[in-house]
Amino acid sequence: MSPDDFAYPIAPEARASYPSLAGKRVLITGGGSGIGAGVVEGFVRQGAHVTFFDIAEEDSRKLIEELADVGPTPMFQRVDLTDIASLKAAIADAIAQGGEFDVLVNNAASDDRHSIEQVDEAYWDNRMGVNLRHLFFAAQAVIPGMKARGKGVIVNMGSISWHLALEELTLYQTAKAAIEGLTRSFARELGGDGIRSVCVIPGNVRTPRQLKWYTPEGEAEIVKAQCLNGRLVAGDIAAMILFLASDDARLVTGHSFFVDAGWR
Repeated sequence: MSPDDFAYPIAPEARASYPSLAGKRVLITGGGSGIGAGVVEGFVRQGAHVTFFDIAEEDSRKLIEELADVGPTPMFQRVDLTDIASLKAAIADAIAQGGEFDVLVNNAASDDRHSIEQVDEAYWDNRMGVNLRHLFFAAQAVIPGMKARGKGVIVNMGSISWHLALEELTLYQTAKAAIEGLTRSFARELGGDGIRSVCVIPGNVRTPRQLKWYTPEGEAEIVKAQCLNGRLVAGDIAAMILFLASDDARLVTGHSFFVDAGWR
């Protein structure tokens, strides 16, 4: 499969530019592949200084090579986000090396399929650790710096899955539903400090991982269920995140934004 199968169908020179993002410090979790890689690329193209965490070292190193001539070189750290102590230490190290973060994109997640009968307590705890818990603690770690600056943006990644009640995703959907509540809570608690909190809800995005679950016929069914033809790619999600992180969205907070081609 060619990388062009996942390319953003708008040339870089034709994409929106947000001068307010140039020079900003951005932390992205799960940035090594899929949607996260598209978000890393998007911020790098805006001139932002990106740090991203992932456990996929090979994909992450390859992404850095691909972005070598695009903008400021992103910094990668291998971090297991289910280990909160390690997550906090990695954020503290990144801040010590480069300064406080202006933007946090809580992207990392895993939509493993399962039945209700397969879930035991250990699997429940693991899925909440992978899909929910780290979002709170990553935010907790960057909030003091944002408060000191009097501004900042937290972008949480939700999912259309629970809105559609898709099958075999009970724990993933539980976590993703909670993220929308977390987003609104952050908006209320942190708005007085100039910190904005938003949630982006992707539809079905064409990534190598997603294609593990869908045949060409399955993809055709997804497009048929959308209001708009065409397949979403990572750049479509990144485009929304870039706008929400920019000063153009200075009074946008507490809400969720669907990028799903009208999938119903």
